[in-house]
Amino acid sequence: MESNDPVSRKAAPETSASLAYQELSPNEILAAVESIGLHGDGRLLTLNSYENRVYRLGVEGGPPVVAKFYRPGRWSDAAIREEHDFTTELAAQEIPVAAPLTDAGGETLHHHGAFRFAVYPCFGGRAPELDDQQLLRQLGRFVARIHRCGQQADFRYRPRLDVESFGVASRDYLLAADFIPADIRPAYESVCDAALERIGYCYERAGRPRELRLHGDFHPGNVLVLDGVAHIVDFDDTCSGPAIQDLWMFLSGDRHEQTPQLAELLAGYTEFRDFDAAELNLIEALRTLRIMHYAAWLARRWDDPAFAIAFPWFNGQRYWDEHVLALREQIALMDEEPLAWECV
Repeated sequence: MESNDPVSRKAAPETSASLAYQELSPNEILAAVESIGLHGDGRLLTLNSYENRVYRLGVEGGPPVVAKFYRPGRWSDAAIREEHDFTTELAAQEIPVAAPLTDAGGETLHHHGAFRFAVYPCFGGRAPELDDQQLLRQLGRFVARIHRCGQQADFRYRPRLDVESFGVASRDYLLAADFIPADIRPAYESVCDAALERIGYCYERAGRPRELRLHGDFHPGNVLVLDGVAHIVDFDDTCSGPAIQDLWMFLSGDRHEQTPQLAELLAGYTEFRDFDAAELNLIEALRTLRIMHYAAWLARRWDDPAFAIAFPWFNGQRYWDEHVLALREQIALMDEEPLAWECV
């Protein structure tokens, strides 16, 4: 029997990305921000982020800002600038998104030593309450406006959310890197094959939906509500994909609970943009891809000490047993009829 200790399993080789973060001291953070003309007042708070390193800084003579230091090696400069350009485009349309601040030269992406970073305005607020029908409708409006802008051009350097990149590549990485315990490996391979097959069927039923520029990781954790208005943050995973990707993560509970939530979201959405109901066939497929991708994401980052601390339950026997079970449950859900869109 293999150990249940999550640290005892084979981890990915240590990478320069995680090593580089060890050099990101408070003095380096402050020096980086000062290099673009912002002078810290000594206040520095680490925010809840693992993929990147994100800090709230007090600034002399002005409001606090958020500095995001990008994970070395993940994105090219061109991909980061494309993210920045998209959010700046959205902000120009008065959509409440967190767009990066520019320096005196109009630049949003900055370099300091081994790091690339951007500075953002600091938004306050609380997490959204998903039983608030008016808030769901407001979120639907904002997503539709993001998509109206997103359909005006294509990304050149950002990824696509598709079966190959989120599903096949995730499975292949976990198997090749030897994260799956030997006694679970046959079940994992079998359930992944079945899940990928069902995902393909879901995409066929959806009729190969149109892809457009998306937030890509739009869930309640990336929304801050202040004075009744939702502010949308963290476009780090912006990508091309189907419109439903930016809606389904606000559905919670069973089908009976999700149906009215979906109705409110789409009531707001369709005030600004048409919605193709065939995309409802993708909800459980996209959830399955997210489950597969999330496991591979944790595995790819397992050499970063911050991940072992934040996700101590990952990579043990119990985790992989439950992962296989979750994929089996998703296969059953993908065989069901999609949610019904009941107009309100």
